[in-house]
Amino acid sequence: MGGTEGSISEPGSPSSSRESETSRQNLSECKVWRNPLNLFRGAEYRRYTWVTGKEPLTYYDMNLSAQDHQTFFTCDTDFLRPSDTVMQKAWRERNPPARIKAAYQALELNNDCATAYVLLAEEEATTIVDAERLFKQALKAGETIYRRSQQCQHQSPQHEAQLRRDTNVLVYIKRRLAMCARKLGRIREAVKIMRDLMKEFPPLTMLNIHENLLESLLELQAYADVQAVLAKYDDISLPKSAAICYTAALLKTRTVSDKFSPETASRRGLSTAEINAVEAIHRAVEFNPHVPKYLLEMKSLILPPEHILKRGDSEAIAYAFFHLQHWKRIEGALNLLQCTWEGTFRMIPYPLEKGHLFYPYPSCTETADRELLPPFHHVSVYPKKELPFFIHFTAGLCSSTAMIALLTHQFPEIMGVFAKAKEHALLGREHCTRPTYEESWMGVLHIMLKRYSGCCANEDQLEHGLLENFPNLTPLRDHTLPTFSWKATVVH
Repeated sequence: MGGTEGSISEPGSPSSSRESETSRQNLSECKVWRNPLNLFRGAEYRRYTWVTGKEPLTYYDMNLSAQDHQTFFTCDTDFLRPSDTVMQKAWRERNPPARIKAAYQALELNNDCATAYVLLAEEEATTIVDAERLFKQALKAGETIYRRSQQCQHQSPQHEAQLRRDTNVLVYIKRRLAMCARKLGRIREAVKIMRDLMKEFPPLTMLNIHENLLESLLELQAYADVQAVLAKYDDISLPKSAAICYTAALLKTRTVSDKFSPETASRRGLSTAEINAVEAIHRAVEFNPHVPKYLLEMKSLILPPEHILKRGDSEAIAYAFFHLQHWKRIEGALNLLQCTWEGTFRMIPYPLEKGHLFYPYPSCTETADRELLPPFHHVSVYPKKELPFFIHFTAGLCSSTAMIALLTHQFPEIMGVFAKAKEHALLGREHCTRPTYEESWMGVLHIMLKRYSGCCANEDQLEHGLLENFPNLTPLRDHTLPTFSWKATVVH
């Protein structure tokens, strides 16, 4: 993701060290994360494809998921169990029907193969109810295997690796069961499963289960519990996310949004609580500036990808997809956001060089988001790359020059008259006599009459045709000049 070096420098040289440092920085900035709230492939993503005919997931995103599955659900001792050997091949398959077929083969070898049930729940189940049923079967098999691995974990390093794999499988199953309960409306049950997971497996904080918990607690409107979770995870030593920053802003906005009015605030100034809410919004917008356009419905939402890039458009979509309803539920929250979010950019005029509360905004987000998001989505770019005025001016000048050249080539006589009239107008009376109206425009008329007369049989037909096609010439019909007249031109 960080790119490759275009040239090779000598080892130990200053340029080599600078390049390696830049490469490490780009790699850390563009690291993609598993979406904590990713949808189910069979029950949600594939149903979207059936209805719209569009693919919501990119090949790059699905390839990252395949790598995650191989990391979470396989280990070096899979060859000891035939069903695990089959599943190891299944996770590497690119074709969904082939993966599903392999999962059934694994179940034929071992009816308690938990990872086979996981694959079927993710990809074959077409409804959340079916997915939950398969995950419950996976849970029953996974708990049995986990207890067996716990008893043998100290026998060898291979058994320790097997325990880590079985732990990952069990945590994944319980988490997906909690998400099924959340989608089916059993929110308190989902909250309980998530809390138990966080207590039983505290080292697995990299899975960001607390973001699932935050969303469920917001649905329950248990704002005190949300604040307690934020107090633990919104810490300076822990990585931030749009869910944490914008949920913190939502809680502070909630205390003042119902009575907030821009007109009243401009007259009396902001209160302390309003200042805190505005600062929280500015903090959230600085972390991810793409989110407000989705919350304010200035951009249309799509299904979130399975992986996100923090501070990028993909993370903004994933957050707004699940949290927009929570902002709408609090009266005036979106109004306060709309009035204040753009003020963030005045504090960070050069976001790629220097931030205010966070590190400078990474410059590689656009490229990574285009890989993660489907091609029918218009990727949000920050900061927008505006062309300098000189480039616009040069483009306009070149276009006008080309147009004049084309007209001169096609109509040399008419353009010659225009050029002479323009020359007299620019030089003024002190250098030459200003031509009269008839002298300049009648010359053009004379040329038009000469060209048009070739297709007319007589004078009356010519006059009728000219007045029909050029009605603006009617006032000049009976006008005569010493050197030019209508009838004289017609006769000519």
